[in-house]
Amino acid sequence: MATSLETFVHSLDVKALPRILEIQSGFYVEDSAYEMSKNEYSLSTGDVIKITGLKIKKIIAEICEHIEGREYSQLVELPMNFPGLFKVVADKTPYHNMEEITRTTHIGIGSPCFYHQKDIKLKSLVVQQGEKIRLYSVEEINGETVVKCGLTRNHRYYTFTLPLSQEGEFYECEDEYTYTLKEIVEWKIPKSRTRTVKLTDVSDKWDLIKSFPKGFNGALILKPVYEIQCLMNSPKDIFYILSNLDIEVKDITDSYDGHAFSRFFSTQDIFEMNSKSFPIEVEIIEVLQGSQMPRSILQPGKNILIHNKYQASRILASESKSTFPKRHFLIPTSYKGKFQRRPREFPTAYDLNIARNAREPLYVVATKAFHAPHDELSSVSVGDHFLVHHLQTIEVHYEGMKKALEVLTCEKLLKNSCEAALLPLYLDGGFVEEIHDMKQYQIPTISSSFRFPFNVKVSVRDPSIKEDILASVPELQLEDAIIDSYLLISDVANSKECWEIPVNRLNMSVRILRYLSKDSESLLLKSPVEELTEEQYCMIRRYKNSFLKPPPLPPKHPSVEQRELTPMTIAEQRRLAQLQAPKD
Repeated sequence: MATSLETFVHSLDVKALPRILEIQSGFYVEDSAYEMSKNEYSLSTGDVIKITGLKIKKIIAEICEHIEGREYSQLVELPMNFPGLFKVVADKTPYHNMEEITRTTHIGIGSPCFYHQKDIKLKSLVVQQGEKIRLYSVEEINGETVVKCGLTRNHRYYTFTLPLSQEGEFYECEDEYTYTLKEIVEWKIPKSRTRTVKLTDVSDKWDLIKSFPKGFNGALILKPVYEIQCLMNSPKDIFYILSNLDIEVKDITDSYDGHAFSRFFSTQDIFEMNSKSFPIEVEIIEVLQGSQMPRSILQPGKNILIHNKYQASRILASESKSTFPKRHFLIPTSYKGKFQRRPREFPTAYDLNIARNAREPLYVVATKAFHAPHDELSSVSVGDHFLVHHLQTIEVHYEGMKKALEVLTCEKLLKNSCEAALLPLYLDGGFVEEIHDMKQYQIPTISSSFRFPFNVKVSVRDPSIKEDILASVPELQLEDAIIDSYLLISDVANSKECWEIPVNRLNMSVRILRYLSKDSESLLLKSPVEELTEEQYCMIRRYKNSFLKPPPLPPKHPSVEQRELTPMTIAEQRRLAQLQAPKD
C-alpha cells in the first residue's frame, strides 16, 4: 500500500531498519537532480531505495492555542540553534510495554522517567502505582534483554531490572528541567511521536519571536523533519533525503532481494547488536567526527575488527586554571600518568562540609572576612587557618528566642596554639585548601580514596602515550566518574593492538564483511585520553546523575524560619544524594 514518505517515516520503528522502498509517485527535483557528496541522484516513479538510517534535520513548530477566544494555528520552522529555552510537557499517551519505550525513547545519559498505572510485583520489590521509575540502560543479562531501572522511596534508593516484555500502562513523568532546542532534538523527542513544549525564554535578538501571535503563552508542538540515509542498488553510495519530501512510497522489504544493497551500520547500530555477534570485520564507509586515535585506522575504505562492546568507566576532568574556553577531557582509569594534588577553592562553609573526608584532615586558609552575627559563632579574618572537623547543631539567640542552627566545627590554628571555631553553613566567605600531601597518585587511587571534585596536576606523564595531552595542562579538576559506551576495535593487520572508541561521540558508518569466531588470545588494550568539545562536555555534565536534585545553598542572611531545623538537614540531604547515586 502506497503512503507518503512523511507518514511512513513517522510510523517507522528504527530497529526495523533497513527497509526497502519503491517510489510510487512523484520525484525530487533540484536543478533536475539531488546532489549530495559530489554524487547526483534523482528519485522517480519505480526507483527502489534502501533506508539505512534516520536523524532529525530540522524542527517544525506548530502553535496551537486558544488566543483571544479562538483557536489559533501557525507553523514556524525553528533553526537548530534557536536561542530559546523550553520545558518539556509530559506525553499523556501511554506506552504499553518496556519494549515500546526502549524502541522510541533515548535511554542513556538522559535517563528518562516513567510511572506505571498499577503496582509491578518483582521478586524482591513491589514498584508501587505512580512511583517514578528512572531508566538507565538496556543490558543483556543471562541471555535476556532487560532495562536497568531505579527508584527512590523513603530516602532509600533501589535498583532493579524490567524485561522488555513487561506490559502495562507506562506514562512519562513531568520533567522539571529546561532545555535548548538542540538538547530536546537529541534526547527528548520519542521516535514516531511529536513533542509538546513550553517556551520559557527567548533572546530579544531573535526576530522570529515577532511572528508569534499576540497573547501567545509559549505552547508549541514540535514536529521533527528527518534526514533519511539511503542507498540505491547502483551505484552503492550513501545519499540523503528529507522526510517531508513530496513523494509516495511502498515498503517492499519482504518481497525484494535485499542482497542488491550493501547494508551500512552506525556505531550505535553496532553497539545494539547481540554480544554473541562479536567479533566482526567491517569496512569503514564514512567517518564524520574525529577521534584521539591514529588516523591510519579510522579512515574510509579501511577494514577493521570490532572485537566487543561494553561500558567503561571514565573520569570527567577540566582545566581549572585557564581563560575561556576551558579544555575538557575523559580520562580512562587505565591512564598510567601520576598526579600531585593542587589546592581547591571553597566559596562557602557549605562547600567545606561537602569536601571534608573522614580519611584525611582538611586544612584551609580564609580569603575573605566574615563578621559573626551571633555570639555563639566565630568571626573570620583574611589569612586565618582552619582545620575542618565535623557538622553539628547548636542553639543561637535570635530576637529573644533560641533557634537551632547547623554549623561546621573547626579548629582555628594560631601560631603556638589553636582554638575552637564554629562557622555557619551559610557563611559566604572564601577558603583555599592547604596541601600538606606531596604524594603522587594514579587515577584508581584517587577514585577510591578521595571525593570529587579533586584538583591535580600531572607530575609524571603516561609513558605509554606518545603525546600525553594532559601533561601540558597546568592544573586539572577531576570532576566526576561516569560510565560510557565503547566499541573495542583494531586494525586487521594488527588485531592484538586494540582501541576503545566512544559510541556516543564518534559518528561512523561501516559495512559488515564477515562474522568471526571468538579469539581467546589476550589483547593489548589502548584507552586514549579523549578531549571533548564544549558541546559534548555540557551534554555529559548536564545529564550526569540528573535525577539527583541537590539541596539549595543556604541563604546568606537566613530568616528565623530558615534557621529552624527541618527533618532532613542540608548535610543529611547531601549524604543521601551521594548514597542514592547508582553504583556500577
